[in-house]
Amino acid sequence: MLRLAAVLLGLVLLAGYIGAQSWEATRVLQDIEAGAGPSTLKDRTPEPARETLTLETDGGDIAADLYHPRQDVGARIVLVPGFTPQGKDDRRLVQLANTLARARFLVLVPDLQGTKDLRVRHEDASAIRDAAALLARLEVERAADEQDVGVAAISYAVGLAVLATLTPEGEDAIDFLVGIGGYYDTENVITFSTTGAYREPGSDRWQMRTPDPLAKWIFLRGNLHMLDNREDREILDEIAHRRMADPNAPITDVADDLGDAGRSLLALILNDDQERVPKLLEDLPASAREAIEMLSLADRDLSHLSRGAILIHGRADAMIPHTESERLARAIGETDLHLIHGFSHIDPQGVGFIGQWQLVRAVMDLIARRSN
Repeated sequence: MLRLAAVLLGLVLLAGYIGAQSWEATRVLQDIEAGAGPSTLKDRTPEPARETLTLETDGGDIAADLYHPRQDVGARIVLVPGFTPQGKDDRRLVQLANTLARARFLVLVPDLQGTKDLRVRHEDASAIRDAAALLARLEVERAADEQDVGVAAISYAVGLAVLATLTPEGEDAIDFLVGIGGYYDTENVITFSTTGAYREPGSDRWQMRTPDPLAKWIFLRGNLHMLDNREDREILDEIAHRRMADPNAPITDVADDLGDAGRSLLALILNDDQERVPKLLEDLPASAREAIEMLSLADRDLSHLSRGAILIHGRADAMIPHTESERLARAIGETDLHLIHGFSHIDPQGVGFIGQWQLVRAVMDLIARRSN
């Protein structure tokens, strides 16, 4: 009986410890869900200060917003959005940056051109690297001179964030990575977005899930720069706009004017047979194939991110399958991988009790990156 009492007492104390550790993470998640509305985190922390800096990059100077928590800074983080025409001023992005600042992160949000143009640009990886280097050397109030610097990226930007670490400068500046709904192999992403087919790591068996109907058109618009012919780019942009507004919109009236390169890319987008994807990729012009391969993380040495990566992916994600974050985690090595039930591409709606607890654990891992 004494032994049982000791075990029960230990469980009670453990439950209290877990509750104390998870409560801040719960407040952070509640603040994200509240957006600009009231929350406990807002009640308990000062309003973060926001100022715009000039970030020097290889492609020229760009603007970047710095969010200071106006309390002791625990770590620093570059926040990289997915596609949004508003760039760093996107309302949801501003709210997320403020939440991270309230959680005592010094947050820098670069205004990436690819983000605003809805394009996946390899050169934006260099801008992310430069943003991390700037954030690391900034001298600000209530922050130690040397603190961990991370990059938090969403969707397609996760690949760019990883690519940012693949130079000596990037590896030196970036201490940890937070990837939400990211990818590993661009061929897998194309296969899923066009056909709904995906495979678990190490398996040859195809599984099916209905992809977001916008996914393949977003991919098309984001990669039109791969084509050299301006007329092809304009026609495909028109096709993407039509099908994003109406999945059944007629397109033959403009598709008939495409050149060979444009036709090959459209054929890839319209294909619904996963077995044909490799051949359709081969049929693309060399510039397009090279651009797709350049953005892929497959077959790269990512071991330098081991013990410094937090990967979050919804099991119901309809834009990029969760198996991509699993593959990315395997390639990195020791990783905090969180596959969230009911969570679909940074959409918290429909997340049940299990999913909520999984999200709390993910945020706890992020909070643990703070030094104080």
